[in-house]
Amino acid sequence: MSKSESVTGCGRGARPRVIGPVLAATLCLGASACAGTPGADPVAASAAQAGSQAQIDPQSWPALASPMPVDDAIETRIAGLLRSMSVADKVGQLVQADIGSITPEQAAQYRLGSVLAGGNSAPDGKAYATAEEWLALADAYHAALAVPGESGVAIPLLFGIDAVHGHNNVIGATLFPHNIGLGAGRNPDLVGRIAEATAREIRATGMEWTFAPTLAVPRDLRWGRTYEGYGQDPALVASFAAAVVEGLQGALGAEDFLAGHRVLAGAKHFLGDGGTVDGKDQGDARLDERTLVAVHGAGYPPALAAGVQTVMASFSSWNGEKIHGHHGLLTTALRERMGFDGFVVGDWNGHGQVPGCSNVDCPQSLIAGLDMYMAPDSWQGLFENLLAQAKSGAIPPARLDEAVARILRVKLRLGLFEAPAPSQRPLGGRFDLIGHADHRALARQAVRESLVMLKNAGGLLPLSPGQRILVAGDGADDIARQSGGWTLTWQGTGTRRADFPGATSIWEGIRADVEAAGGRAELAPDGRHAERPDVAIVVIGEEPYAEFQGDLATLAYRPGDDRDLALIRRLRAEGIPVVTVFLSGRPLWLNREINASDAFVAAWLPGSEGAGIADVLLRGADGGIRHPLRGRLSFAWPRTPTPVFDGPGGLDADPLFPIGHGLGFDDDGDLPILDESSELVAPGAEAGIFVVRGAPVPGWRWQVGGGESWTALGTDDASAGVGAQRTDHAAQEDALRLTWHDAGAVLALQGDQPVDLRRETNGDVDLLLTLRLDRARPARVGLGCGEACAGWLDWPAAVLPGGAWHQVAISLKCFESAGVDPGRIETMLALDAPASTVLSLSRVELGTGSGARIDCR
Repeated sequence: MSKSESVTGCGRGARPRVIGPVLAATLCLGASACAGTPGADPVAASAAQAGSQAQIDPQSWPALASPMPVDDAIETRIAGLLRSMSVADKVGQLVQADIGSITPEQAAQYRLGSVLAGGNSAPDGKAYATAEEWLALADAYHAALAVPGESGVAIPLLFGIDAVHGHNNVIGATLFPHNIGLGAGRNPDLVGRIAEATAREIRATGMEWTFAPTLAVPRDLRWGRTYEGYGQDPALVASFAAAVVEGLQGALGAEDFLAGHRVLAGAKHFLGDGGTVDGKDQGDARLDERTLVAVHGAGYPPALAAGVQTVMASFSSWNGEKIHGHHGLLTTALRERMGFDGFVVGDWNGHGQVPGCSNVDCPQSLIAGLDMYMAPDSWQGLFENLLAQAKSGAIPPARLDEAVARILRVKLRLGLFEAPAPSQRPLGGRFDLIGHADHRALARQAVRESLVMLKNAGGLLPLSPGQRILVAGDGADDIARQSGGWTLTWQGTGTRRADFPGATSIWEGIRADVEAAGGRAELAPDGRHAERPDVAIVVIGEEPYAEFQGDLATLAYRPGDDRDLALIRRLRAEGIPVVTVFLSGRPLWLNREINASDAFVAAWLPGSEGAGIADVLLRGADGGIRHPLRGRLSFAWPRTPTPVFDGPGGLDADPLFPIGHGLGFDDDGDLPILDESSELVAPGAEAGIFVVRGAPVPGWRWQVGGGESWTALGTDDASAGVGAQRTDHAAQEDALRLTWHDAGAVLALQGDQPVDLRRETNGDVDLLLTLRLDRARPARVGLGCGEACAGWLDWPAAVLPGGAWHQVAISLKCFESAGVDPGRIETMLALDAPASTVLSLSRVELGTGSGARIDCR
């Protein structure tokens, strides 16, 4: 994710002049009404909140001690460093910047303690960098920090990355199944070996820290991070924790603990992120303390016992208190009661969500127990404020020294002070380890073990490879789809087949086995086969997503879009048996698709080794079973699109298939007809969609006006400021053709209630418009946040050619830079255009765009 720079318009410290009920011009008049309460004392606010934040019962938490004995040599060295370091040196250790927003020279100037590569960041701002380029960047950061600062102290820098299912930011790396699939396999030993292989690939490119494992216990499948969890059973999650930590770091007491082929692990997200209300990412876990500890905290004791060196604080809240500012959880529970002696790192600008804080000003988090701020694009302002607060005493000197000591302790345990440049370390430059055959073999085994069969009518599976086999569905030959989010990009979108050298799609794996057995395989994504097959394998599933962009309002699969169901039914109507392979980051309601299929297999997000699917679904050359089906559900499968829980923080009270369910080839695979009667509601604003087929979703409406006069958008009447007619995009009359009759008219998409887009803005989400410029173009595009609060961006003349449909992306950060308060958006889109402008619009939504862009840099 890259830092957005300011654009023409009001800055965050200025208030725009009102020209209508929700929109404003760009004349700046002084202090912004959108920027919060000026002059507030954040330290005083922190003190005022400390009482409520401290209300935990220490006795409810496990009484643990650090498994690592005190190393007197390390502690003596820490004490000496603290005496030698300036206040600026110490503050620098607390700040982690993203490589997209800082150069090695800047990191050295500010003596920063760490950098990270966010999901959309790569060396030199490239879309996809090579392993060699990653290593060169790591060397550059190391060299810059190896030179002592003004105080004469040189402290090496930690380079962290989200390697969450393999070294997934690097082209050619092994992409293992996401955790939901590993949980279905129930093989902690294999998962430990996967972690060890991931560590080797990370070290080859120069990093030494991964933000893994995720120890969340997702309870609501609507959560967009469900696939990052191993399961809904806390005991199952706990069974993987130590294995992953030891695979990454090495076993405590072993000679290779934190050695050159190991990396730091980071247990996340502490705590309760899997238990938020309605599965909302970065939301509020409204739970009693006992449930928080027993369910959502279950993975942490084994991770701590295994010596995990870092813990990441959660974006979310517990009973209304943001974890990034929660002294009771970060200090009383984690450090004092559970004995954690590593350091706590924040999540992406998560400190900015603490009440009274901003991304650049939040001493409350440090006082509460955060040691290192993840300040990807806010690092410079944050550093300057922390330095001023440390010098003034607003940050207690003892707390500053404690946080720095924890960071230094981890760096010393890792041997970072004595380590040479990353390229000179034991595995530095071993690019043969990237996608190594042994690692791919582990991944392929994990794919096989993760598959869960839910239906097998008449014992259809496994299939004879000597048949004529049709492979259909838009997921069959799509490695990005089978790999999901956190794959080369944050959302896992925008990639091409060439970006996955060495990987195999599901189709490629099936074709290889079928041709080797003398059968015939045909790929036809739409199912229109050239030769009548004996059987069809249809691969369908979710598009890639990550974090809150995957949050759902309903568990129905593709509501309002029945193309996959129609494909399966059409093949069945031809008398062709159908095996459906479902790719997803969670169980979803697919009763109709399951009913229409002869066999149904949940394959989750298998990663780069799609051939593992064929290993299980196809028989061997001798006609026997090559690999048994051993996968069992680690998440309950929903009976209806709307979950009903058995209590606060509980599980689905009446699932279709319970946790632990899964058929083997010898089991009776027939199913009764499943209920298809649930009402399917198309997703709305809860899912980031505001206009579909030109029509606003419930809660939003088109308005036309200027000044203080606003009316509903009507037909194309020349007396109206803007008129509308139906036109065609992908189907008949599925878009609006908008004509500007008056130069002063503004078209606005206004909501009944304001929406909070702070997390989306922080996460570099785009406003996406699917449109066609028929004549001329808009002059400006804007967002509104109430009276005296708005932001406009000029519409570039050459942003896209006219006469064709395009998706246009505009970063929400651009609007924030132009004066919008992302915390209360009342106008999701405003278009200001000259008279006679004509454009057609079919869709308005939030997401990540890869095409035409209105950029503010």
